[in-house]
Amino acid sequence: MKLLQKYIYFFSFILFFINTCYSEYSSGFHFPNEKEEIIDGFFSKSRHTNNWAVLVDTSRYWFNYRHIANVLSIYRTVKRLGIPDSNIILMLADDVACNPRNQFQATVYNNAERKIDLYGDNIEVDYRGYEVTVENFIRLLTDRHLPDTPRSKRLLSDDRSNVLVYMTGHGGEEFLKFQDTEEISSYDVADAFEQMWEKRRYNELLFMIDTCQASSMFSRVYSPNILATGSSLTGQNSYSHHLDPELGVSVIDRFTYYNLETLEYVTLKSQKTLQYLFNTYDVSLIHSTPGIRHDLFERNLNKVLITDFFGAVYNIELTLKGYKLNRLNENDIPNVKQNTISNSDDKFEKINDNNDLIPKNKYKMIRINIKETSKVSPLFLLGFIALISSVVFMSKIIN
Repeated sequence: MKLLQKYIYFFSFILFFINTCYSEYSSGFHFPNEKEEIIDGFFSKSRHTNNWAVLVDTSRYWFNYRHIANVLSIYRTVKRLGIPDSNIILMLADDVACNPRNQFQATVYNNAERKIDLYGDNIEVDYRGYEVTVENFIRLLTDRHLPDTPRSKRLLSDDRSNVLVYMTGHGGEEFLKFQDTEEISSYDVADAFEQMWEKRRYNELLFMIDTCQASSMFSRVYSPNILATGSSLTGQNSYSHHLDPELGVSVIDRFTYYNLETLEYVTLKSQKTLQYLFNTYDVSLIHSTPGIRHDLFERNLNKVLITDFFGAVYNIELTLKGYKLNRLNENDIPNVKQNTISNSDDKFEKINDNNDLIPKNKYKMIRINIKETSKVSPLFLLGFIALISSVVFMSKIIN
């Protein structure tokens, strides 16, 4: 009876280790903690492959100089971080650079010291003046353009695009004024974002707005993968930072100014996150309480890089699927002329139809067969050793 019990114990022990080893083998020899890190890393990284930015100034007139400076400051930042003009839609309701009251003609500054000309020599304005309307803005987001609208005025994003939407101007509770003639409501913005989601026009979207009662503008948003931040809560005003005495107007708003203080130190390789950016918001400096809404956003803000929206870090996806390349047939080889170079020159041997020199064929196409190296799990070895030990031990008992 005791011998039977020993048999049962040892066979149970062997089955336990075989089961453990099999589970490790079938999962690719990863330990549980490594699995968790891999899963966490996969879901914490953005799946986007391209970036777009929609930058909108909705205010006209010289005394709203700071709103144009706000937009051009963000425009300069996203261009510095790699987003090309082809992926930026810039909407300026007024051209203060050419305003007769601007004594520094063809320039726009966001600081009284006037160190950086935001207008510069390399700026592409897509919608200017009276083209900046609520209708055109919604058409832009929803891709419902008139047939003659050029590509430069279209948001050609897709379901792998991270989109930054920045707006600035005068507003109130759940509305933003366009040129003092019309308004866009929070419902309009929410419905436009929903159409974007239904049409697969974004992967993730960051909505940033600098206006009075800014947070009310994203209170009605209901589409997934949207992160929003604004300069002030509902019921609060937003304020300018400082003025230029020579221009006689304020040159930038506080919320945008303090965002730029962080963004100016961000590079393409920076690992600073949006949570880090939001943590820099200081109510005593901004003079209002910035609003942040992330309940619709899937990823942890500590894992979302600033460059996921303000930069153009292109992700490359590697797949395990291979593609077989067939050997070229003789008919597929282009015709070449005989060598017309002197025999003393042994570097080249042929000239093609375009009179290009063709080097001697030192490089040959070869097929490389790569054998996958198998990995041995420590638990697999342990189970194997336990199996051998149990067999030896059982043989001694039987003998």
